[in-house]
Amino acid sequence: MKNNKLHFIMALAMFSWAIAWTNAKIVNEYLSFYNLIFLRFLIGFISIYPFIYKKKNLKILTFKNLKYIIPCSIIFYIYNLFFFMGTHYGYAGKGAVLVTTLNPIITFIIMIFIKKKINAKEIFGIFLGLIGGLIIMDIFQEGFMHIFNINNIFFLICATTWGINTVITNYGQKEIDSYQFIFYCYLLTSIISIPFINILEINLMNLDKKFYLNFLLVSLGAMSFGTSAYMYATPRLGPIKASVFIFSVPFLALGTANIFLKETLSYNIIIGGVLSLLAIYIINKK
Repeated sequence: MKNNKLHFIMALAMFSWAIAWTNAKIVNEYLSFYNLIFLRFLIGFISIYPFIYKKKNLKILTFKNLKYIIPCSIIFYIYNLFFFMGTHYGYAGKGAVLVTTLNPIITFIIMIFIKKKINAKEIFGIFLGLIGGLIIMDIFQEGFMHIFNINNIFFLICATTWGINTVITNYGQKEIDSYQFIFYCYLLTSIISIPFINILEINLMNLDKKFYLNFLLVSLGAMSFGTSAYMYATPRLGPIKASVFIFSVPFLALGTANIFLKETLSYNIIIGGVLSLLAIYIINKK
């Protein structure tokens, strides 16, 4: 797949992630965090299966595969737990900004230790994206301690775990086909979540259209499409080039949170959003 096509798919994936923060806050009103995780990954696993069936070359798992799939699945579960907890107890828009600003930085730091060699364009792009994110978060007015607000702890854990998983995903797909890697990760995460669910709470007949619309967007949209696209693109673009697309999420997330949740949209969000989009262009430009 050509990079231009991958870039377009990644842009759509980032939009699906941006609205997912608002969707998550809404579905939290209906089911527990644990049940939401189980259903989200169950739908993800089922939705990826047709791609596996079409290829007709499902591999038997080996230690080489499992050493990446198991930690990736465990981290998926941890990320999603704090994702739903964070959007429940905190602000969806602000949480999206914090996580998606810090995540590329964390991925960048991890890759420095692994690769030991990062080019100047990547350094400048990451720095520009960071400044954009800080402007969106209004750090220069509210101060850095604002990041460590108790409700933001959930989002800090999200940022850290996703950064780690970006790197694991990059190396894990060197041993197995991308679709199969994603398929097994979703399946294993569903299995991991089973001991924590309350099956009596899941009464699909009692859920309304509002739940189904938002849950389909947070599962089929943000995960089956968005996360799968991100995982597929990571080894092809590289973890830094893929993760820098996440800089676009804060602007998109705050825009959707403003429309649907009436959270404030101010001038600093526009300025920071432009800088973040510029960072994506700089790093991915040939």
